[in-house]
Amino acid sequence: MREKMEIKTKENIYIAKEAIEAKSSLQKMKGLMFSKGMDGFDAMLFKRCNSIHTFFMNYPLDILFINREMKIVKIIRNLKPWRMTRLYFSAYQALELKGGTLDERVQEGDVLEVICIN
Repeated sequence: MREKMEIKTKENIYIAKEAIEAKSSLQKMKGLMFSKGMDGFDAMLFKRCNSIHTFFMNYPLDILFINREMKIVKIIRNLKPWRMTRLYFSAYQALELKGGTLDERVQEGDVLEVICIN
């Protein structure tokens, strides 16, 4: 079973309650491509990632680019399939959520906390 995490802001605004990390090379390469949705989790975290694409995606994504200090450096909401983001050099990781699910109160500059839940 994959390790799941809760991800929230320091102000206790939940971003994900069952996030997973893409750890293996295959998981990182495939990501959410070809999936119909997020089955059994609500977000996917990619470490060492400062740009993403939505090729072969079936739904839009909300994307958070996060630096090493867990600060949100860029938010992209509802990125449609078959798009690419630019490189965010200050980002260390990217968090992908189903489009439209990111709380509107979450802003660039917010600092995140990650809690292992299993």
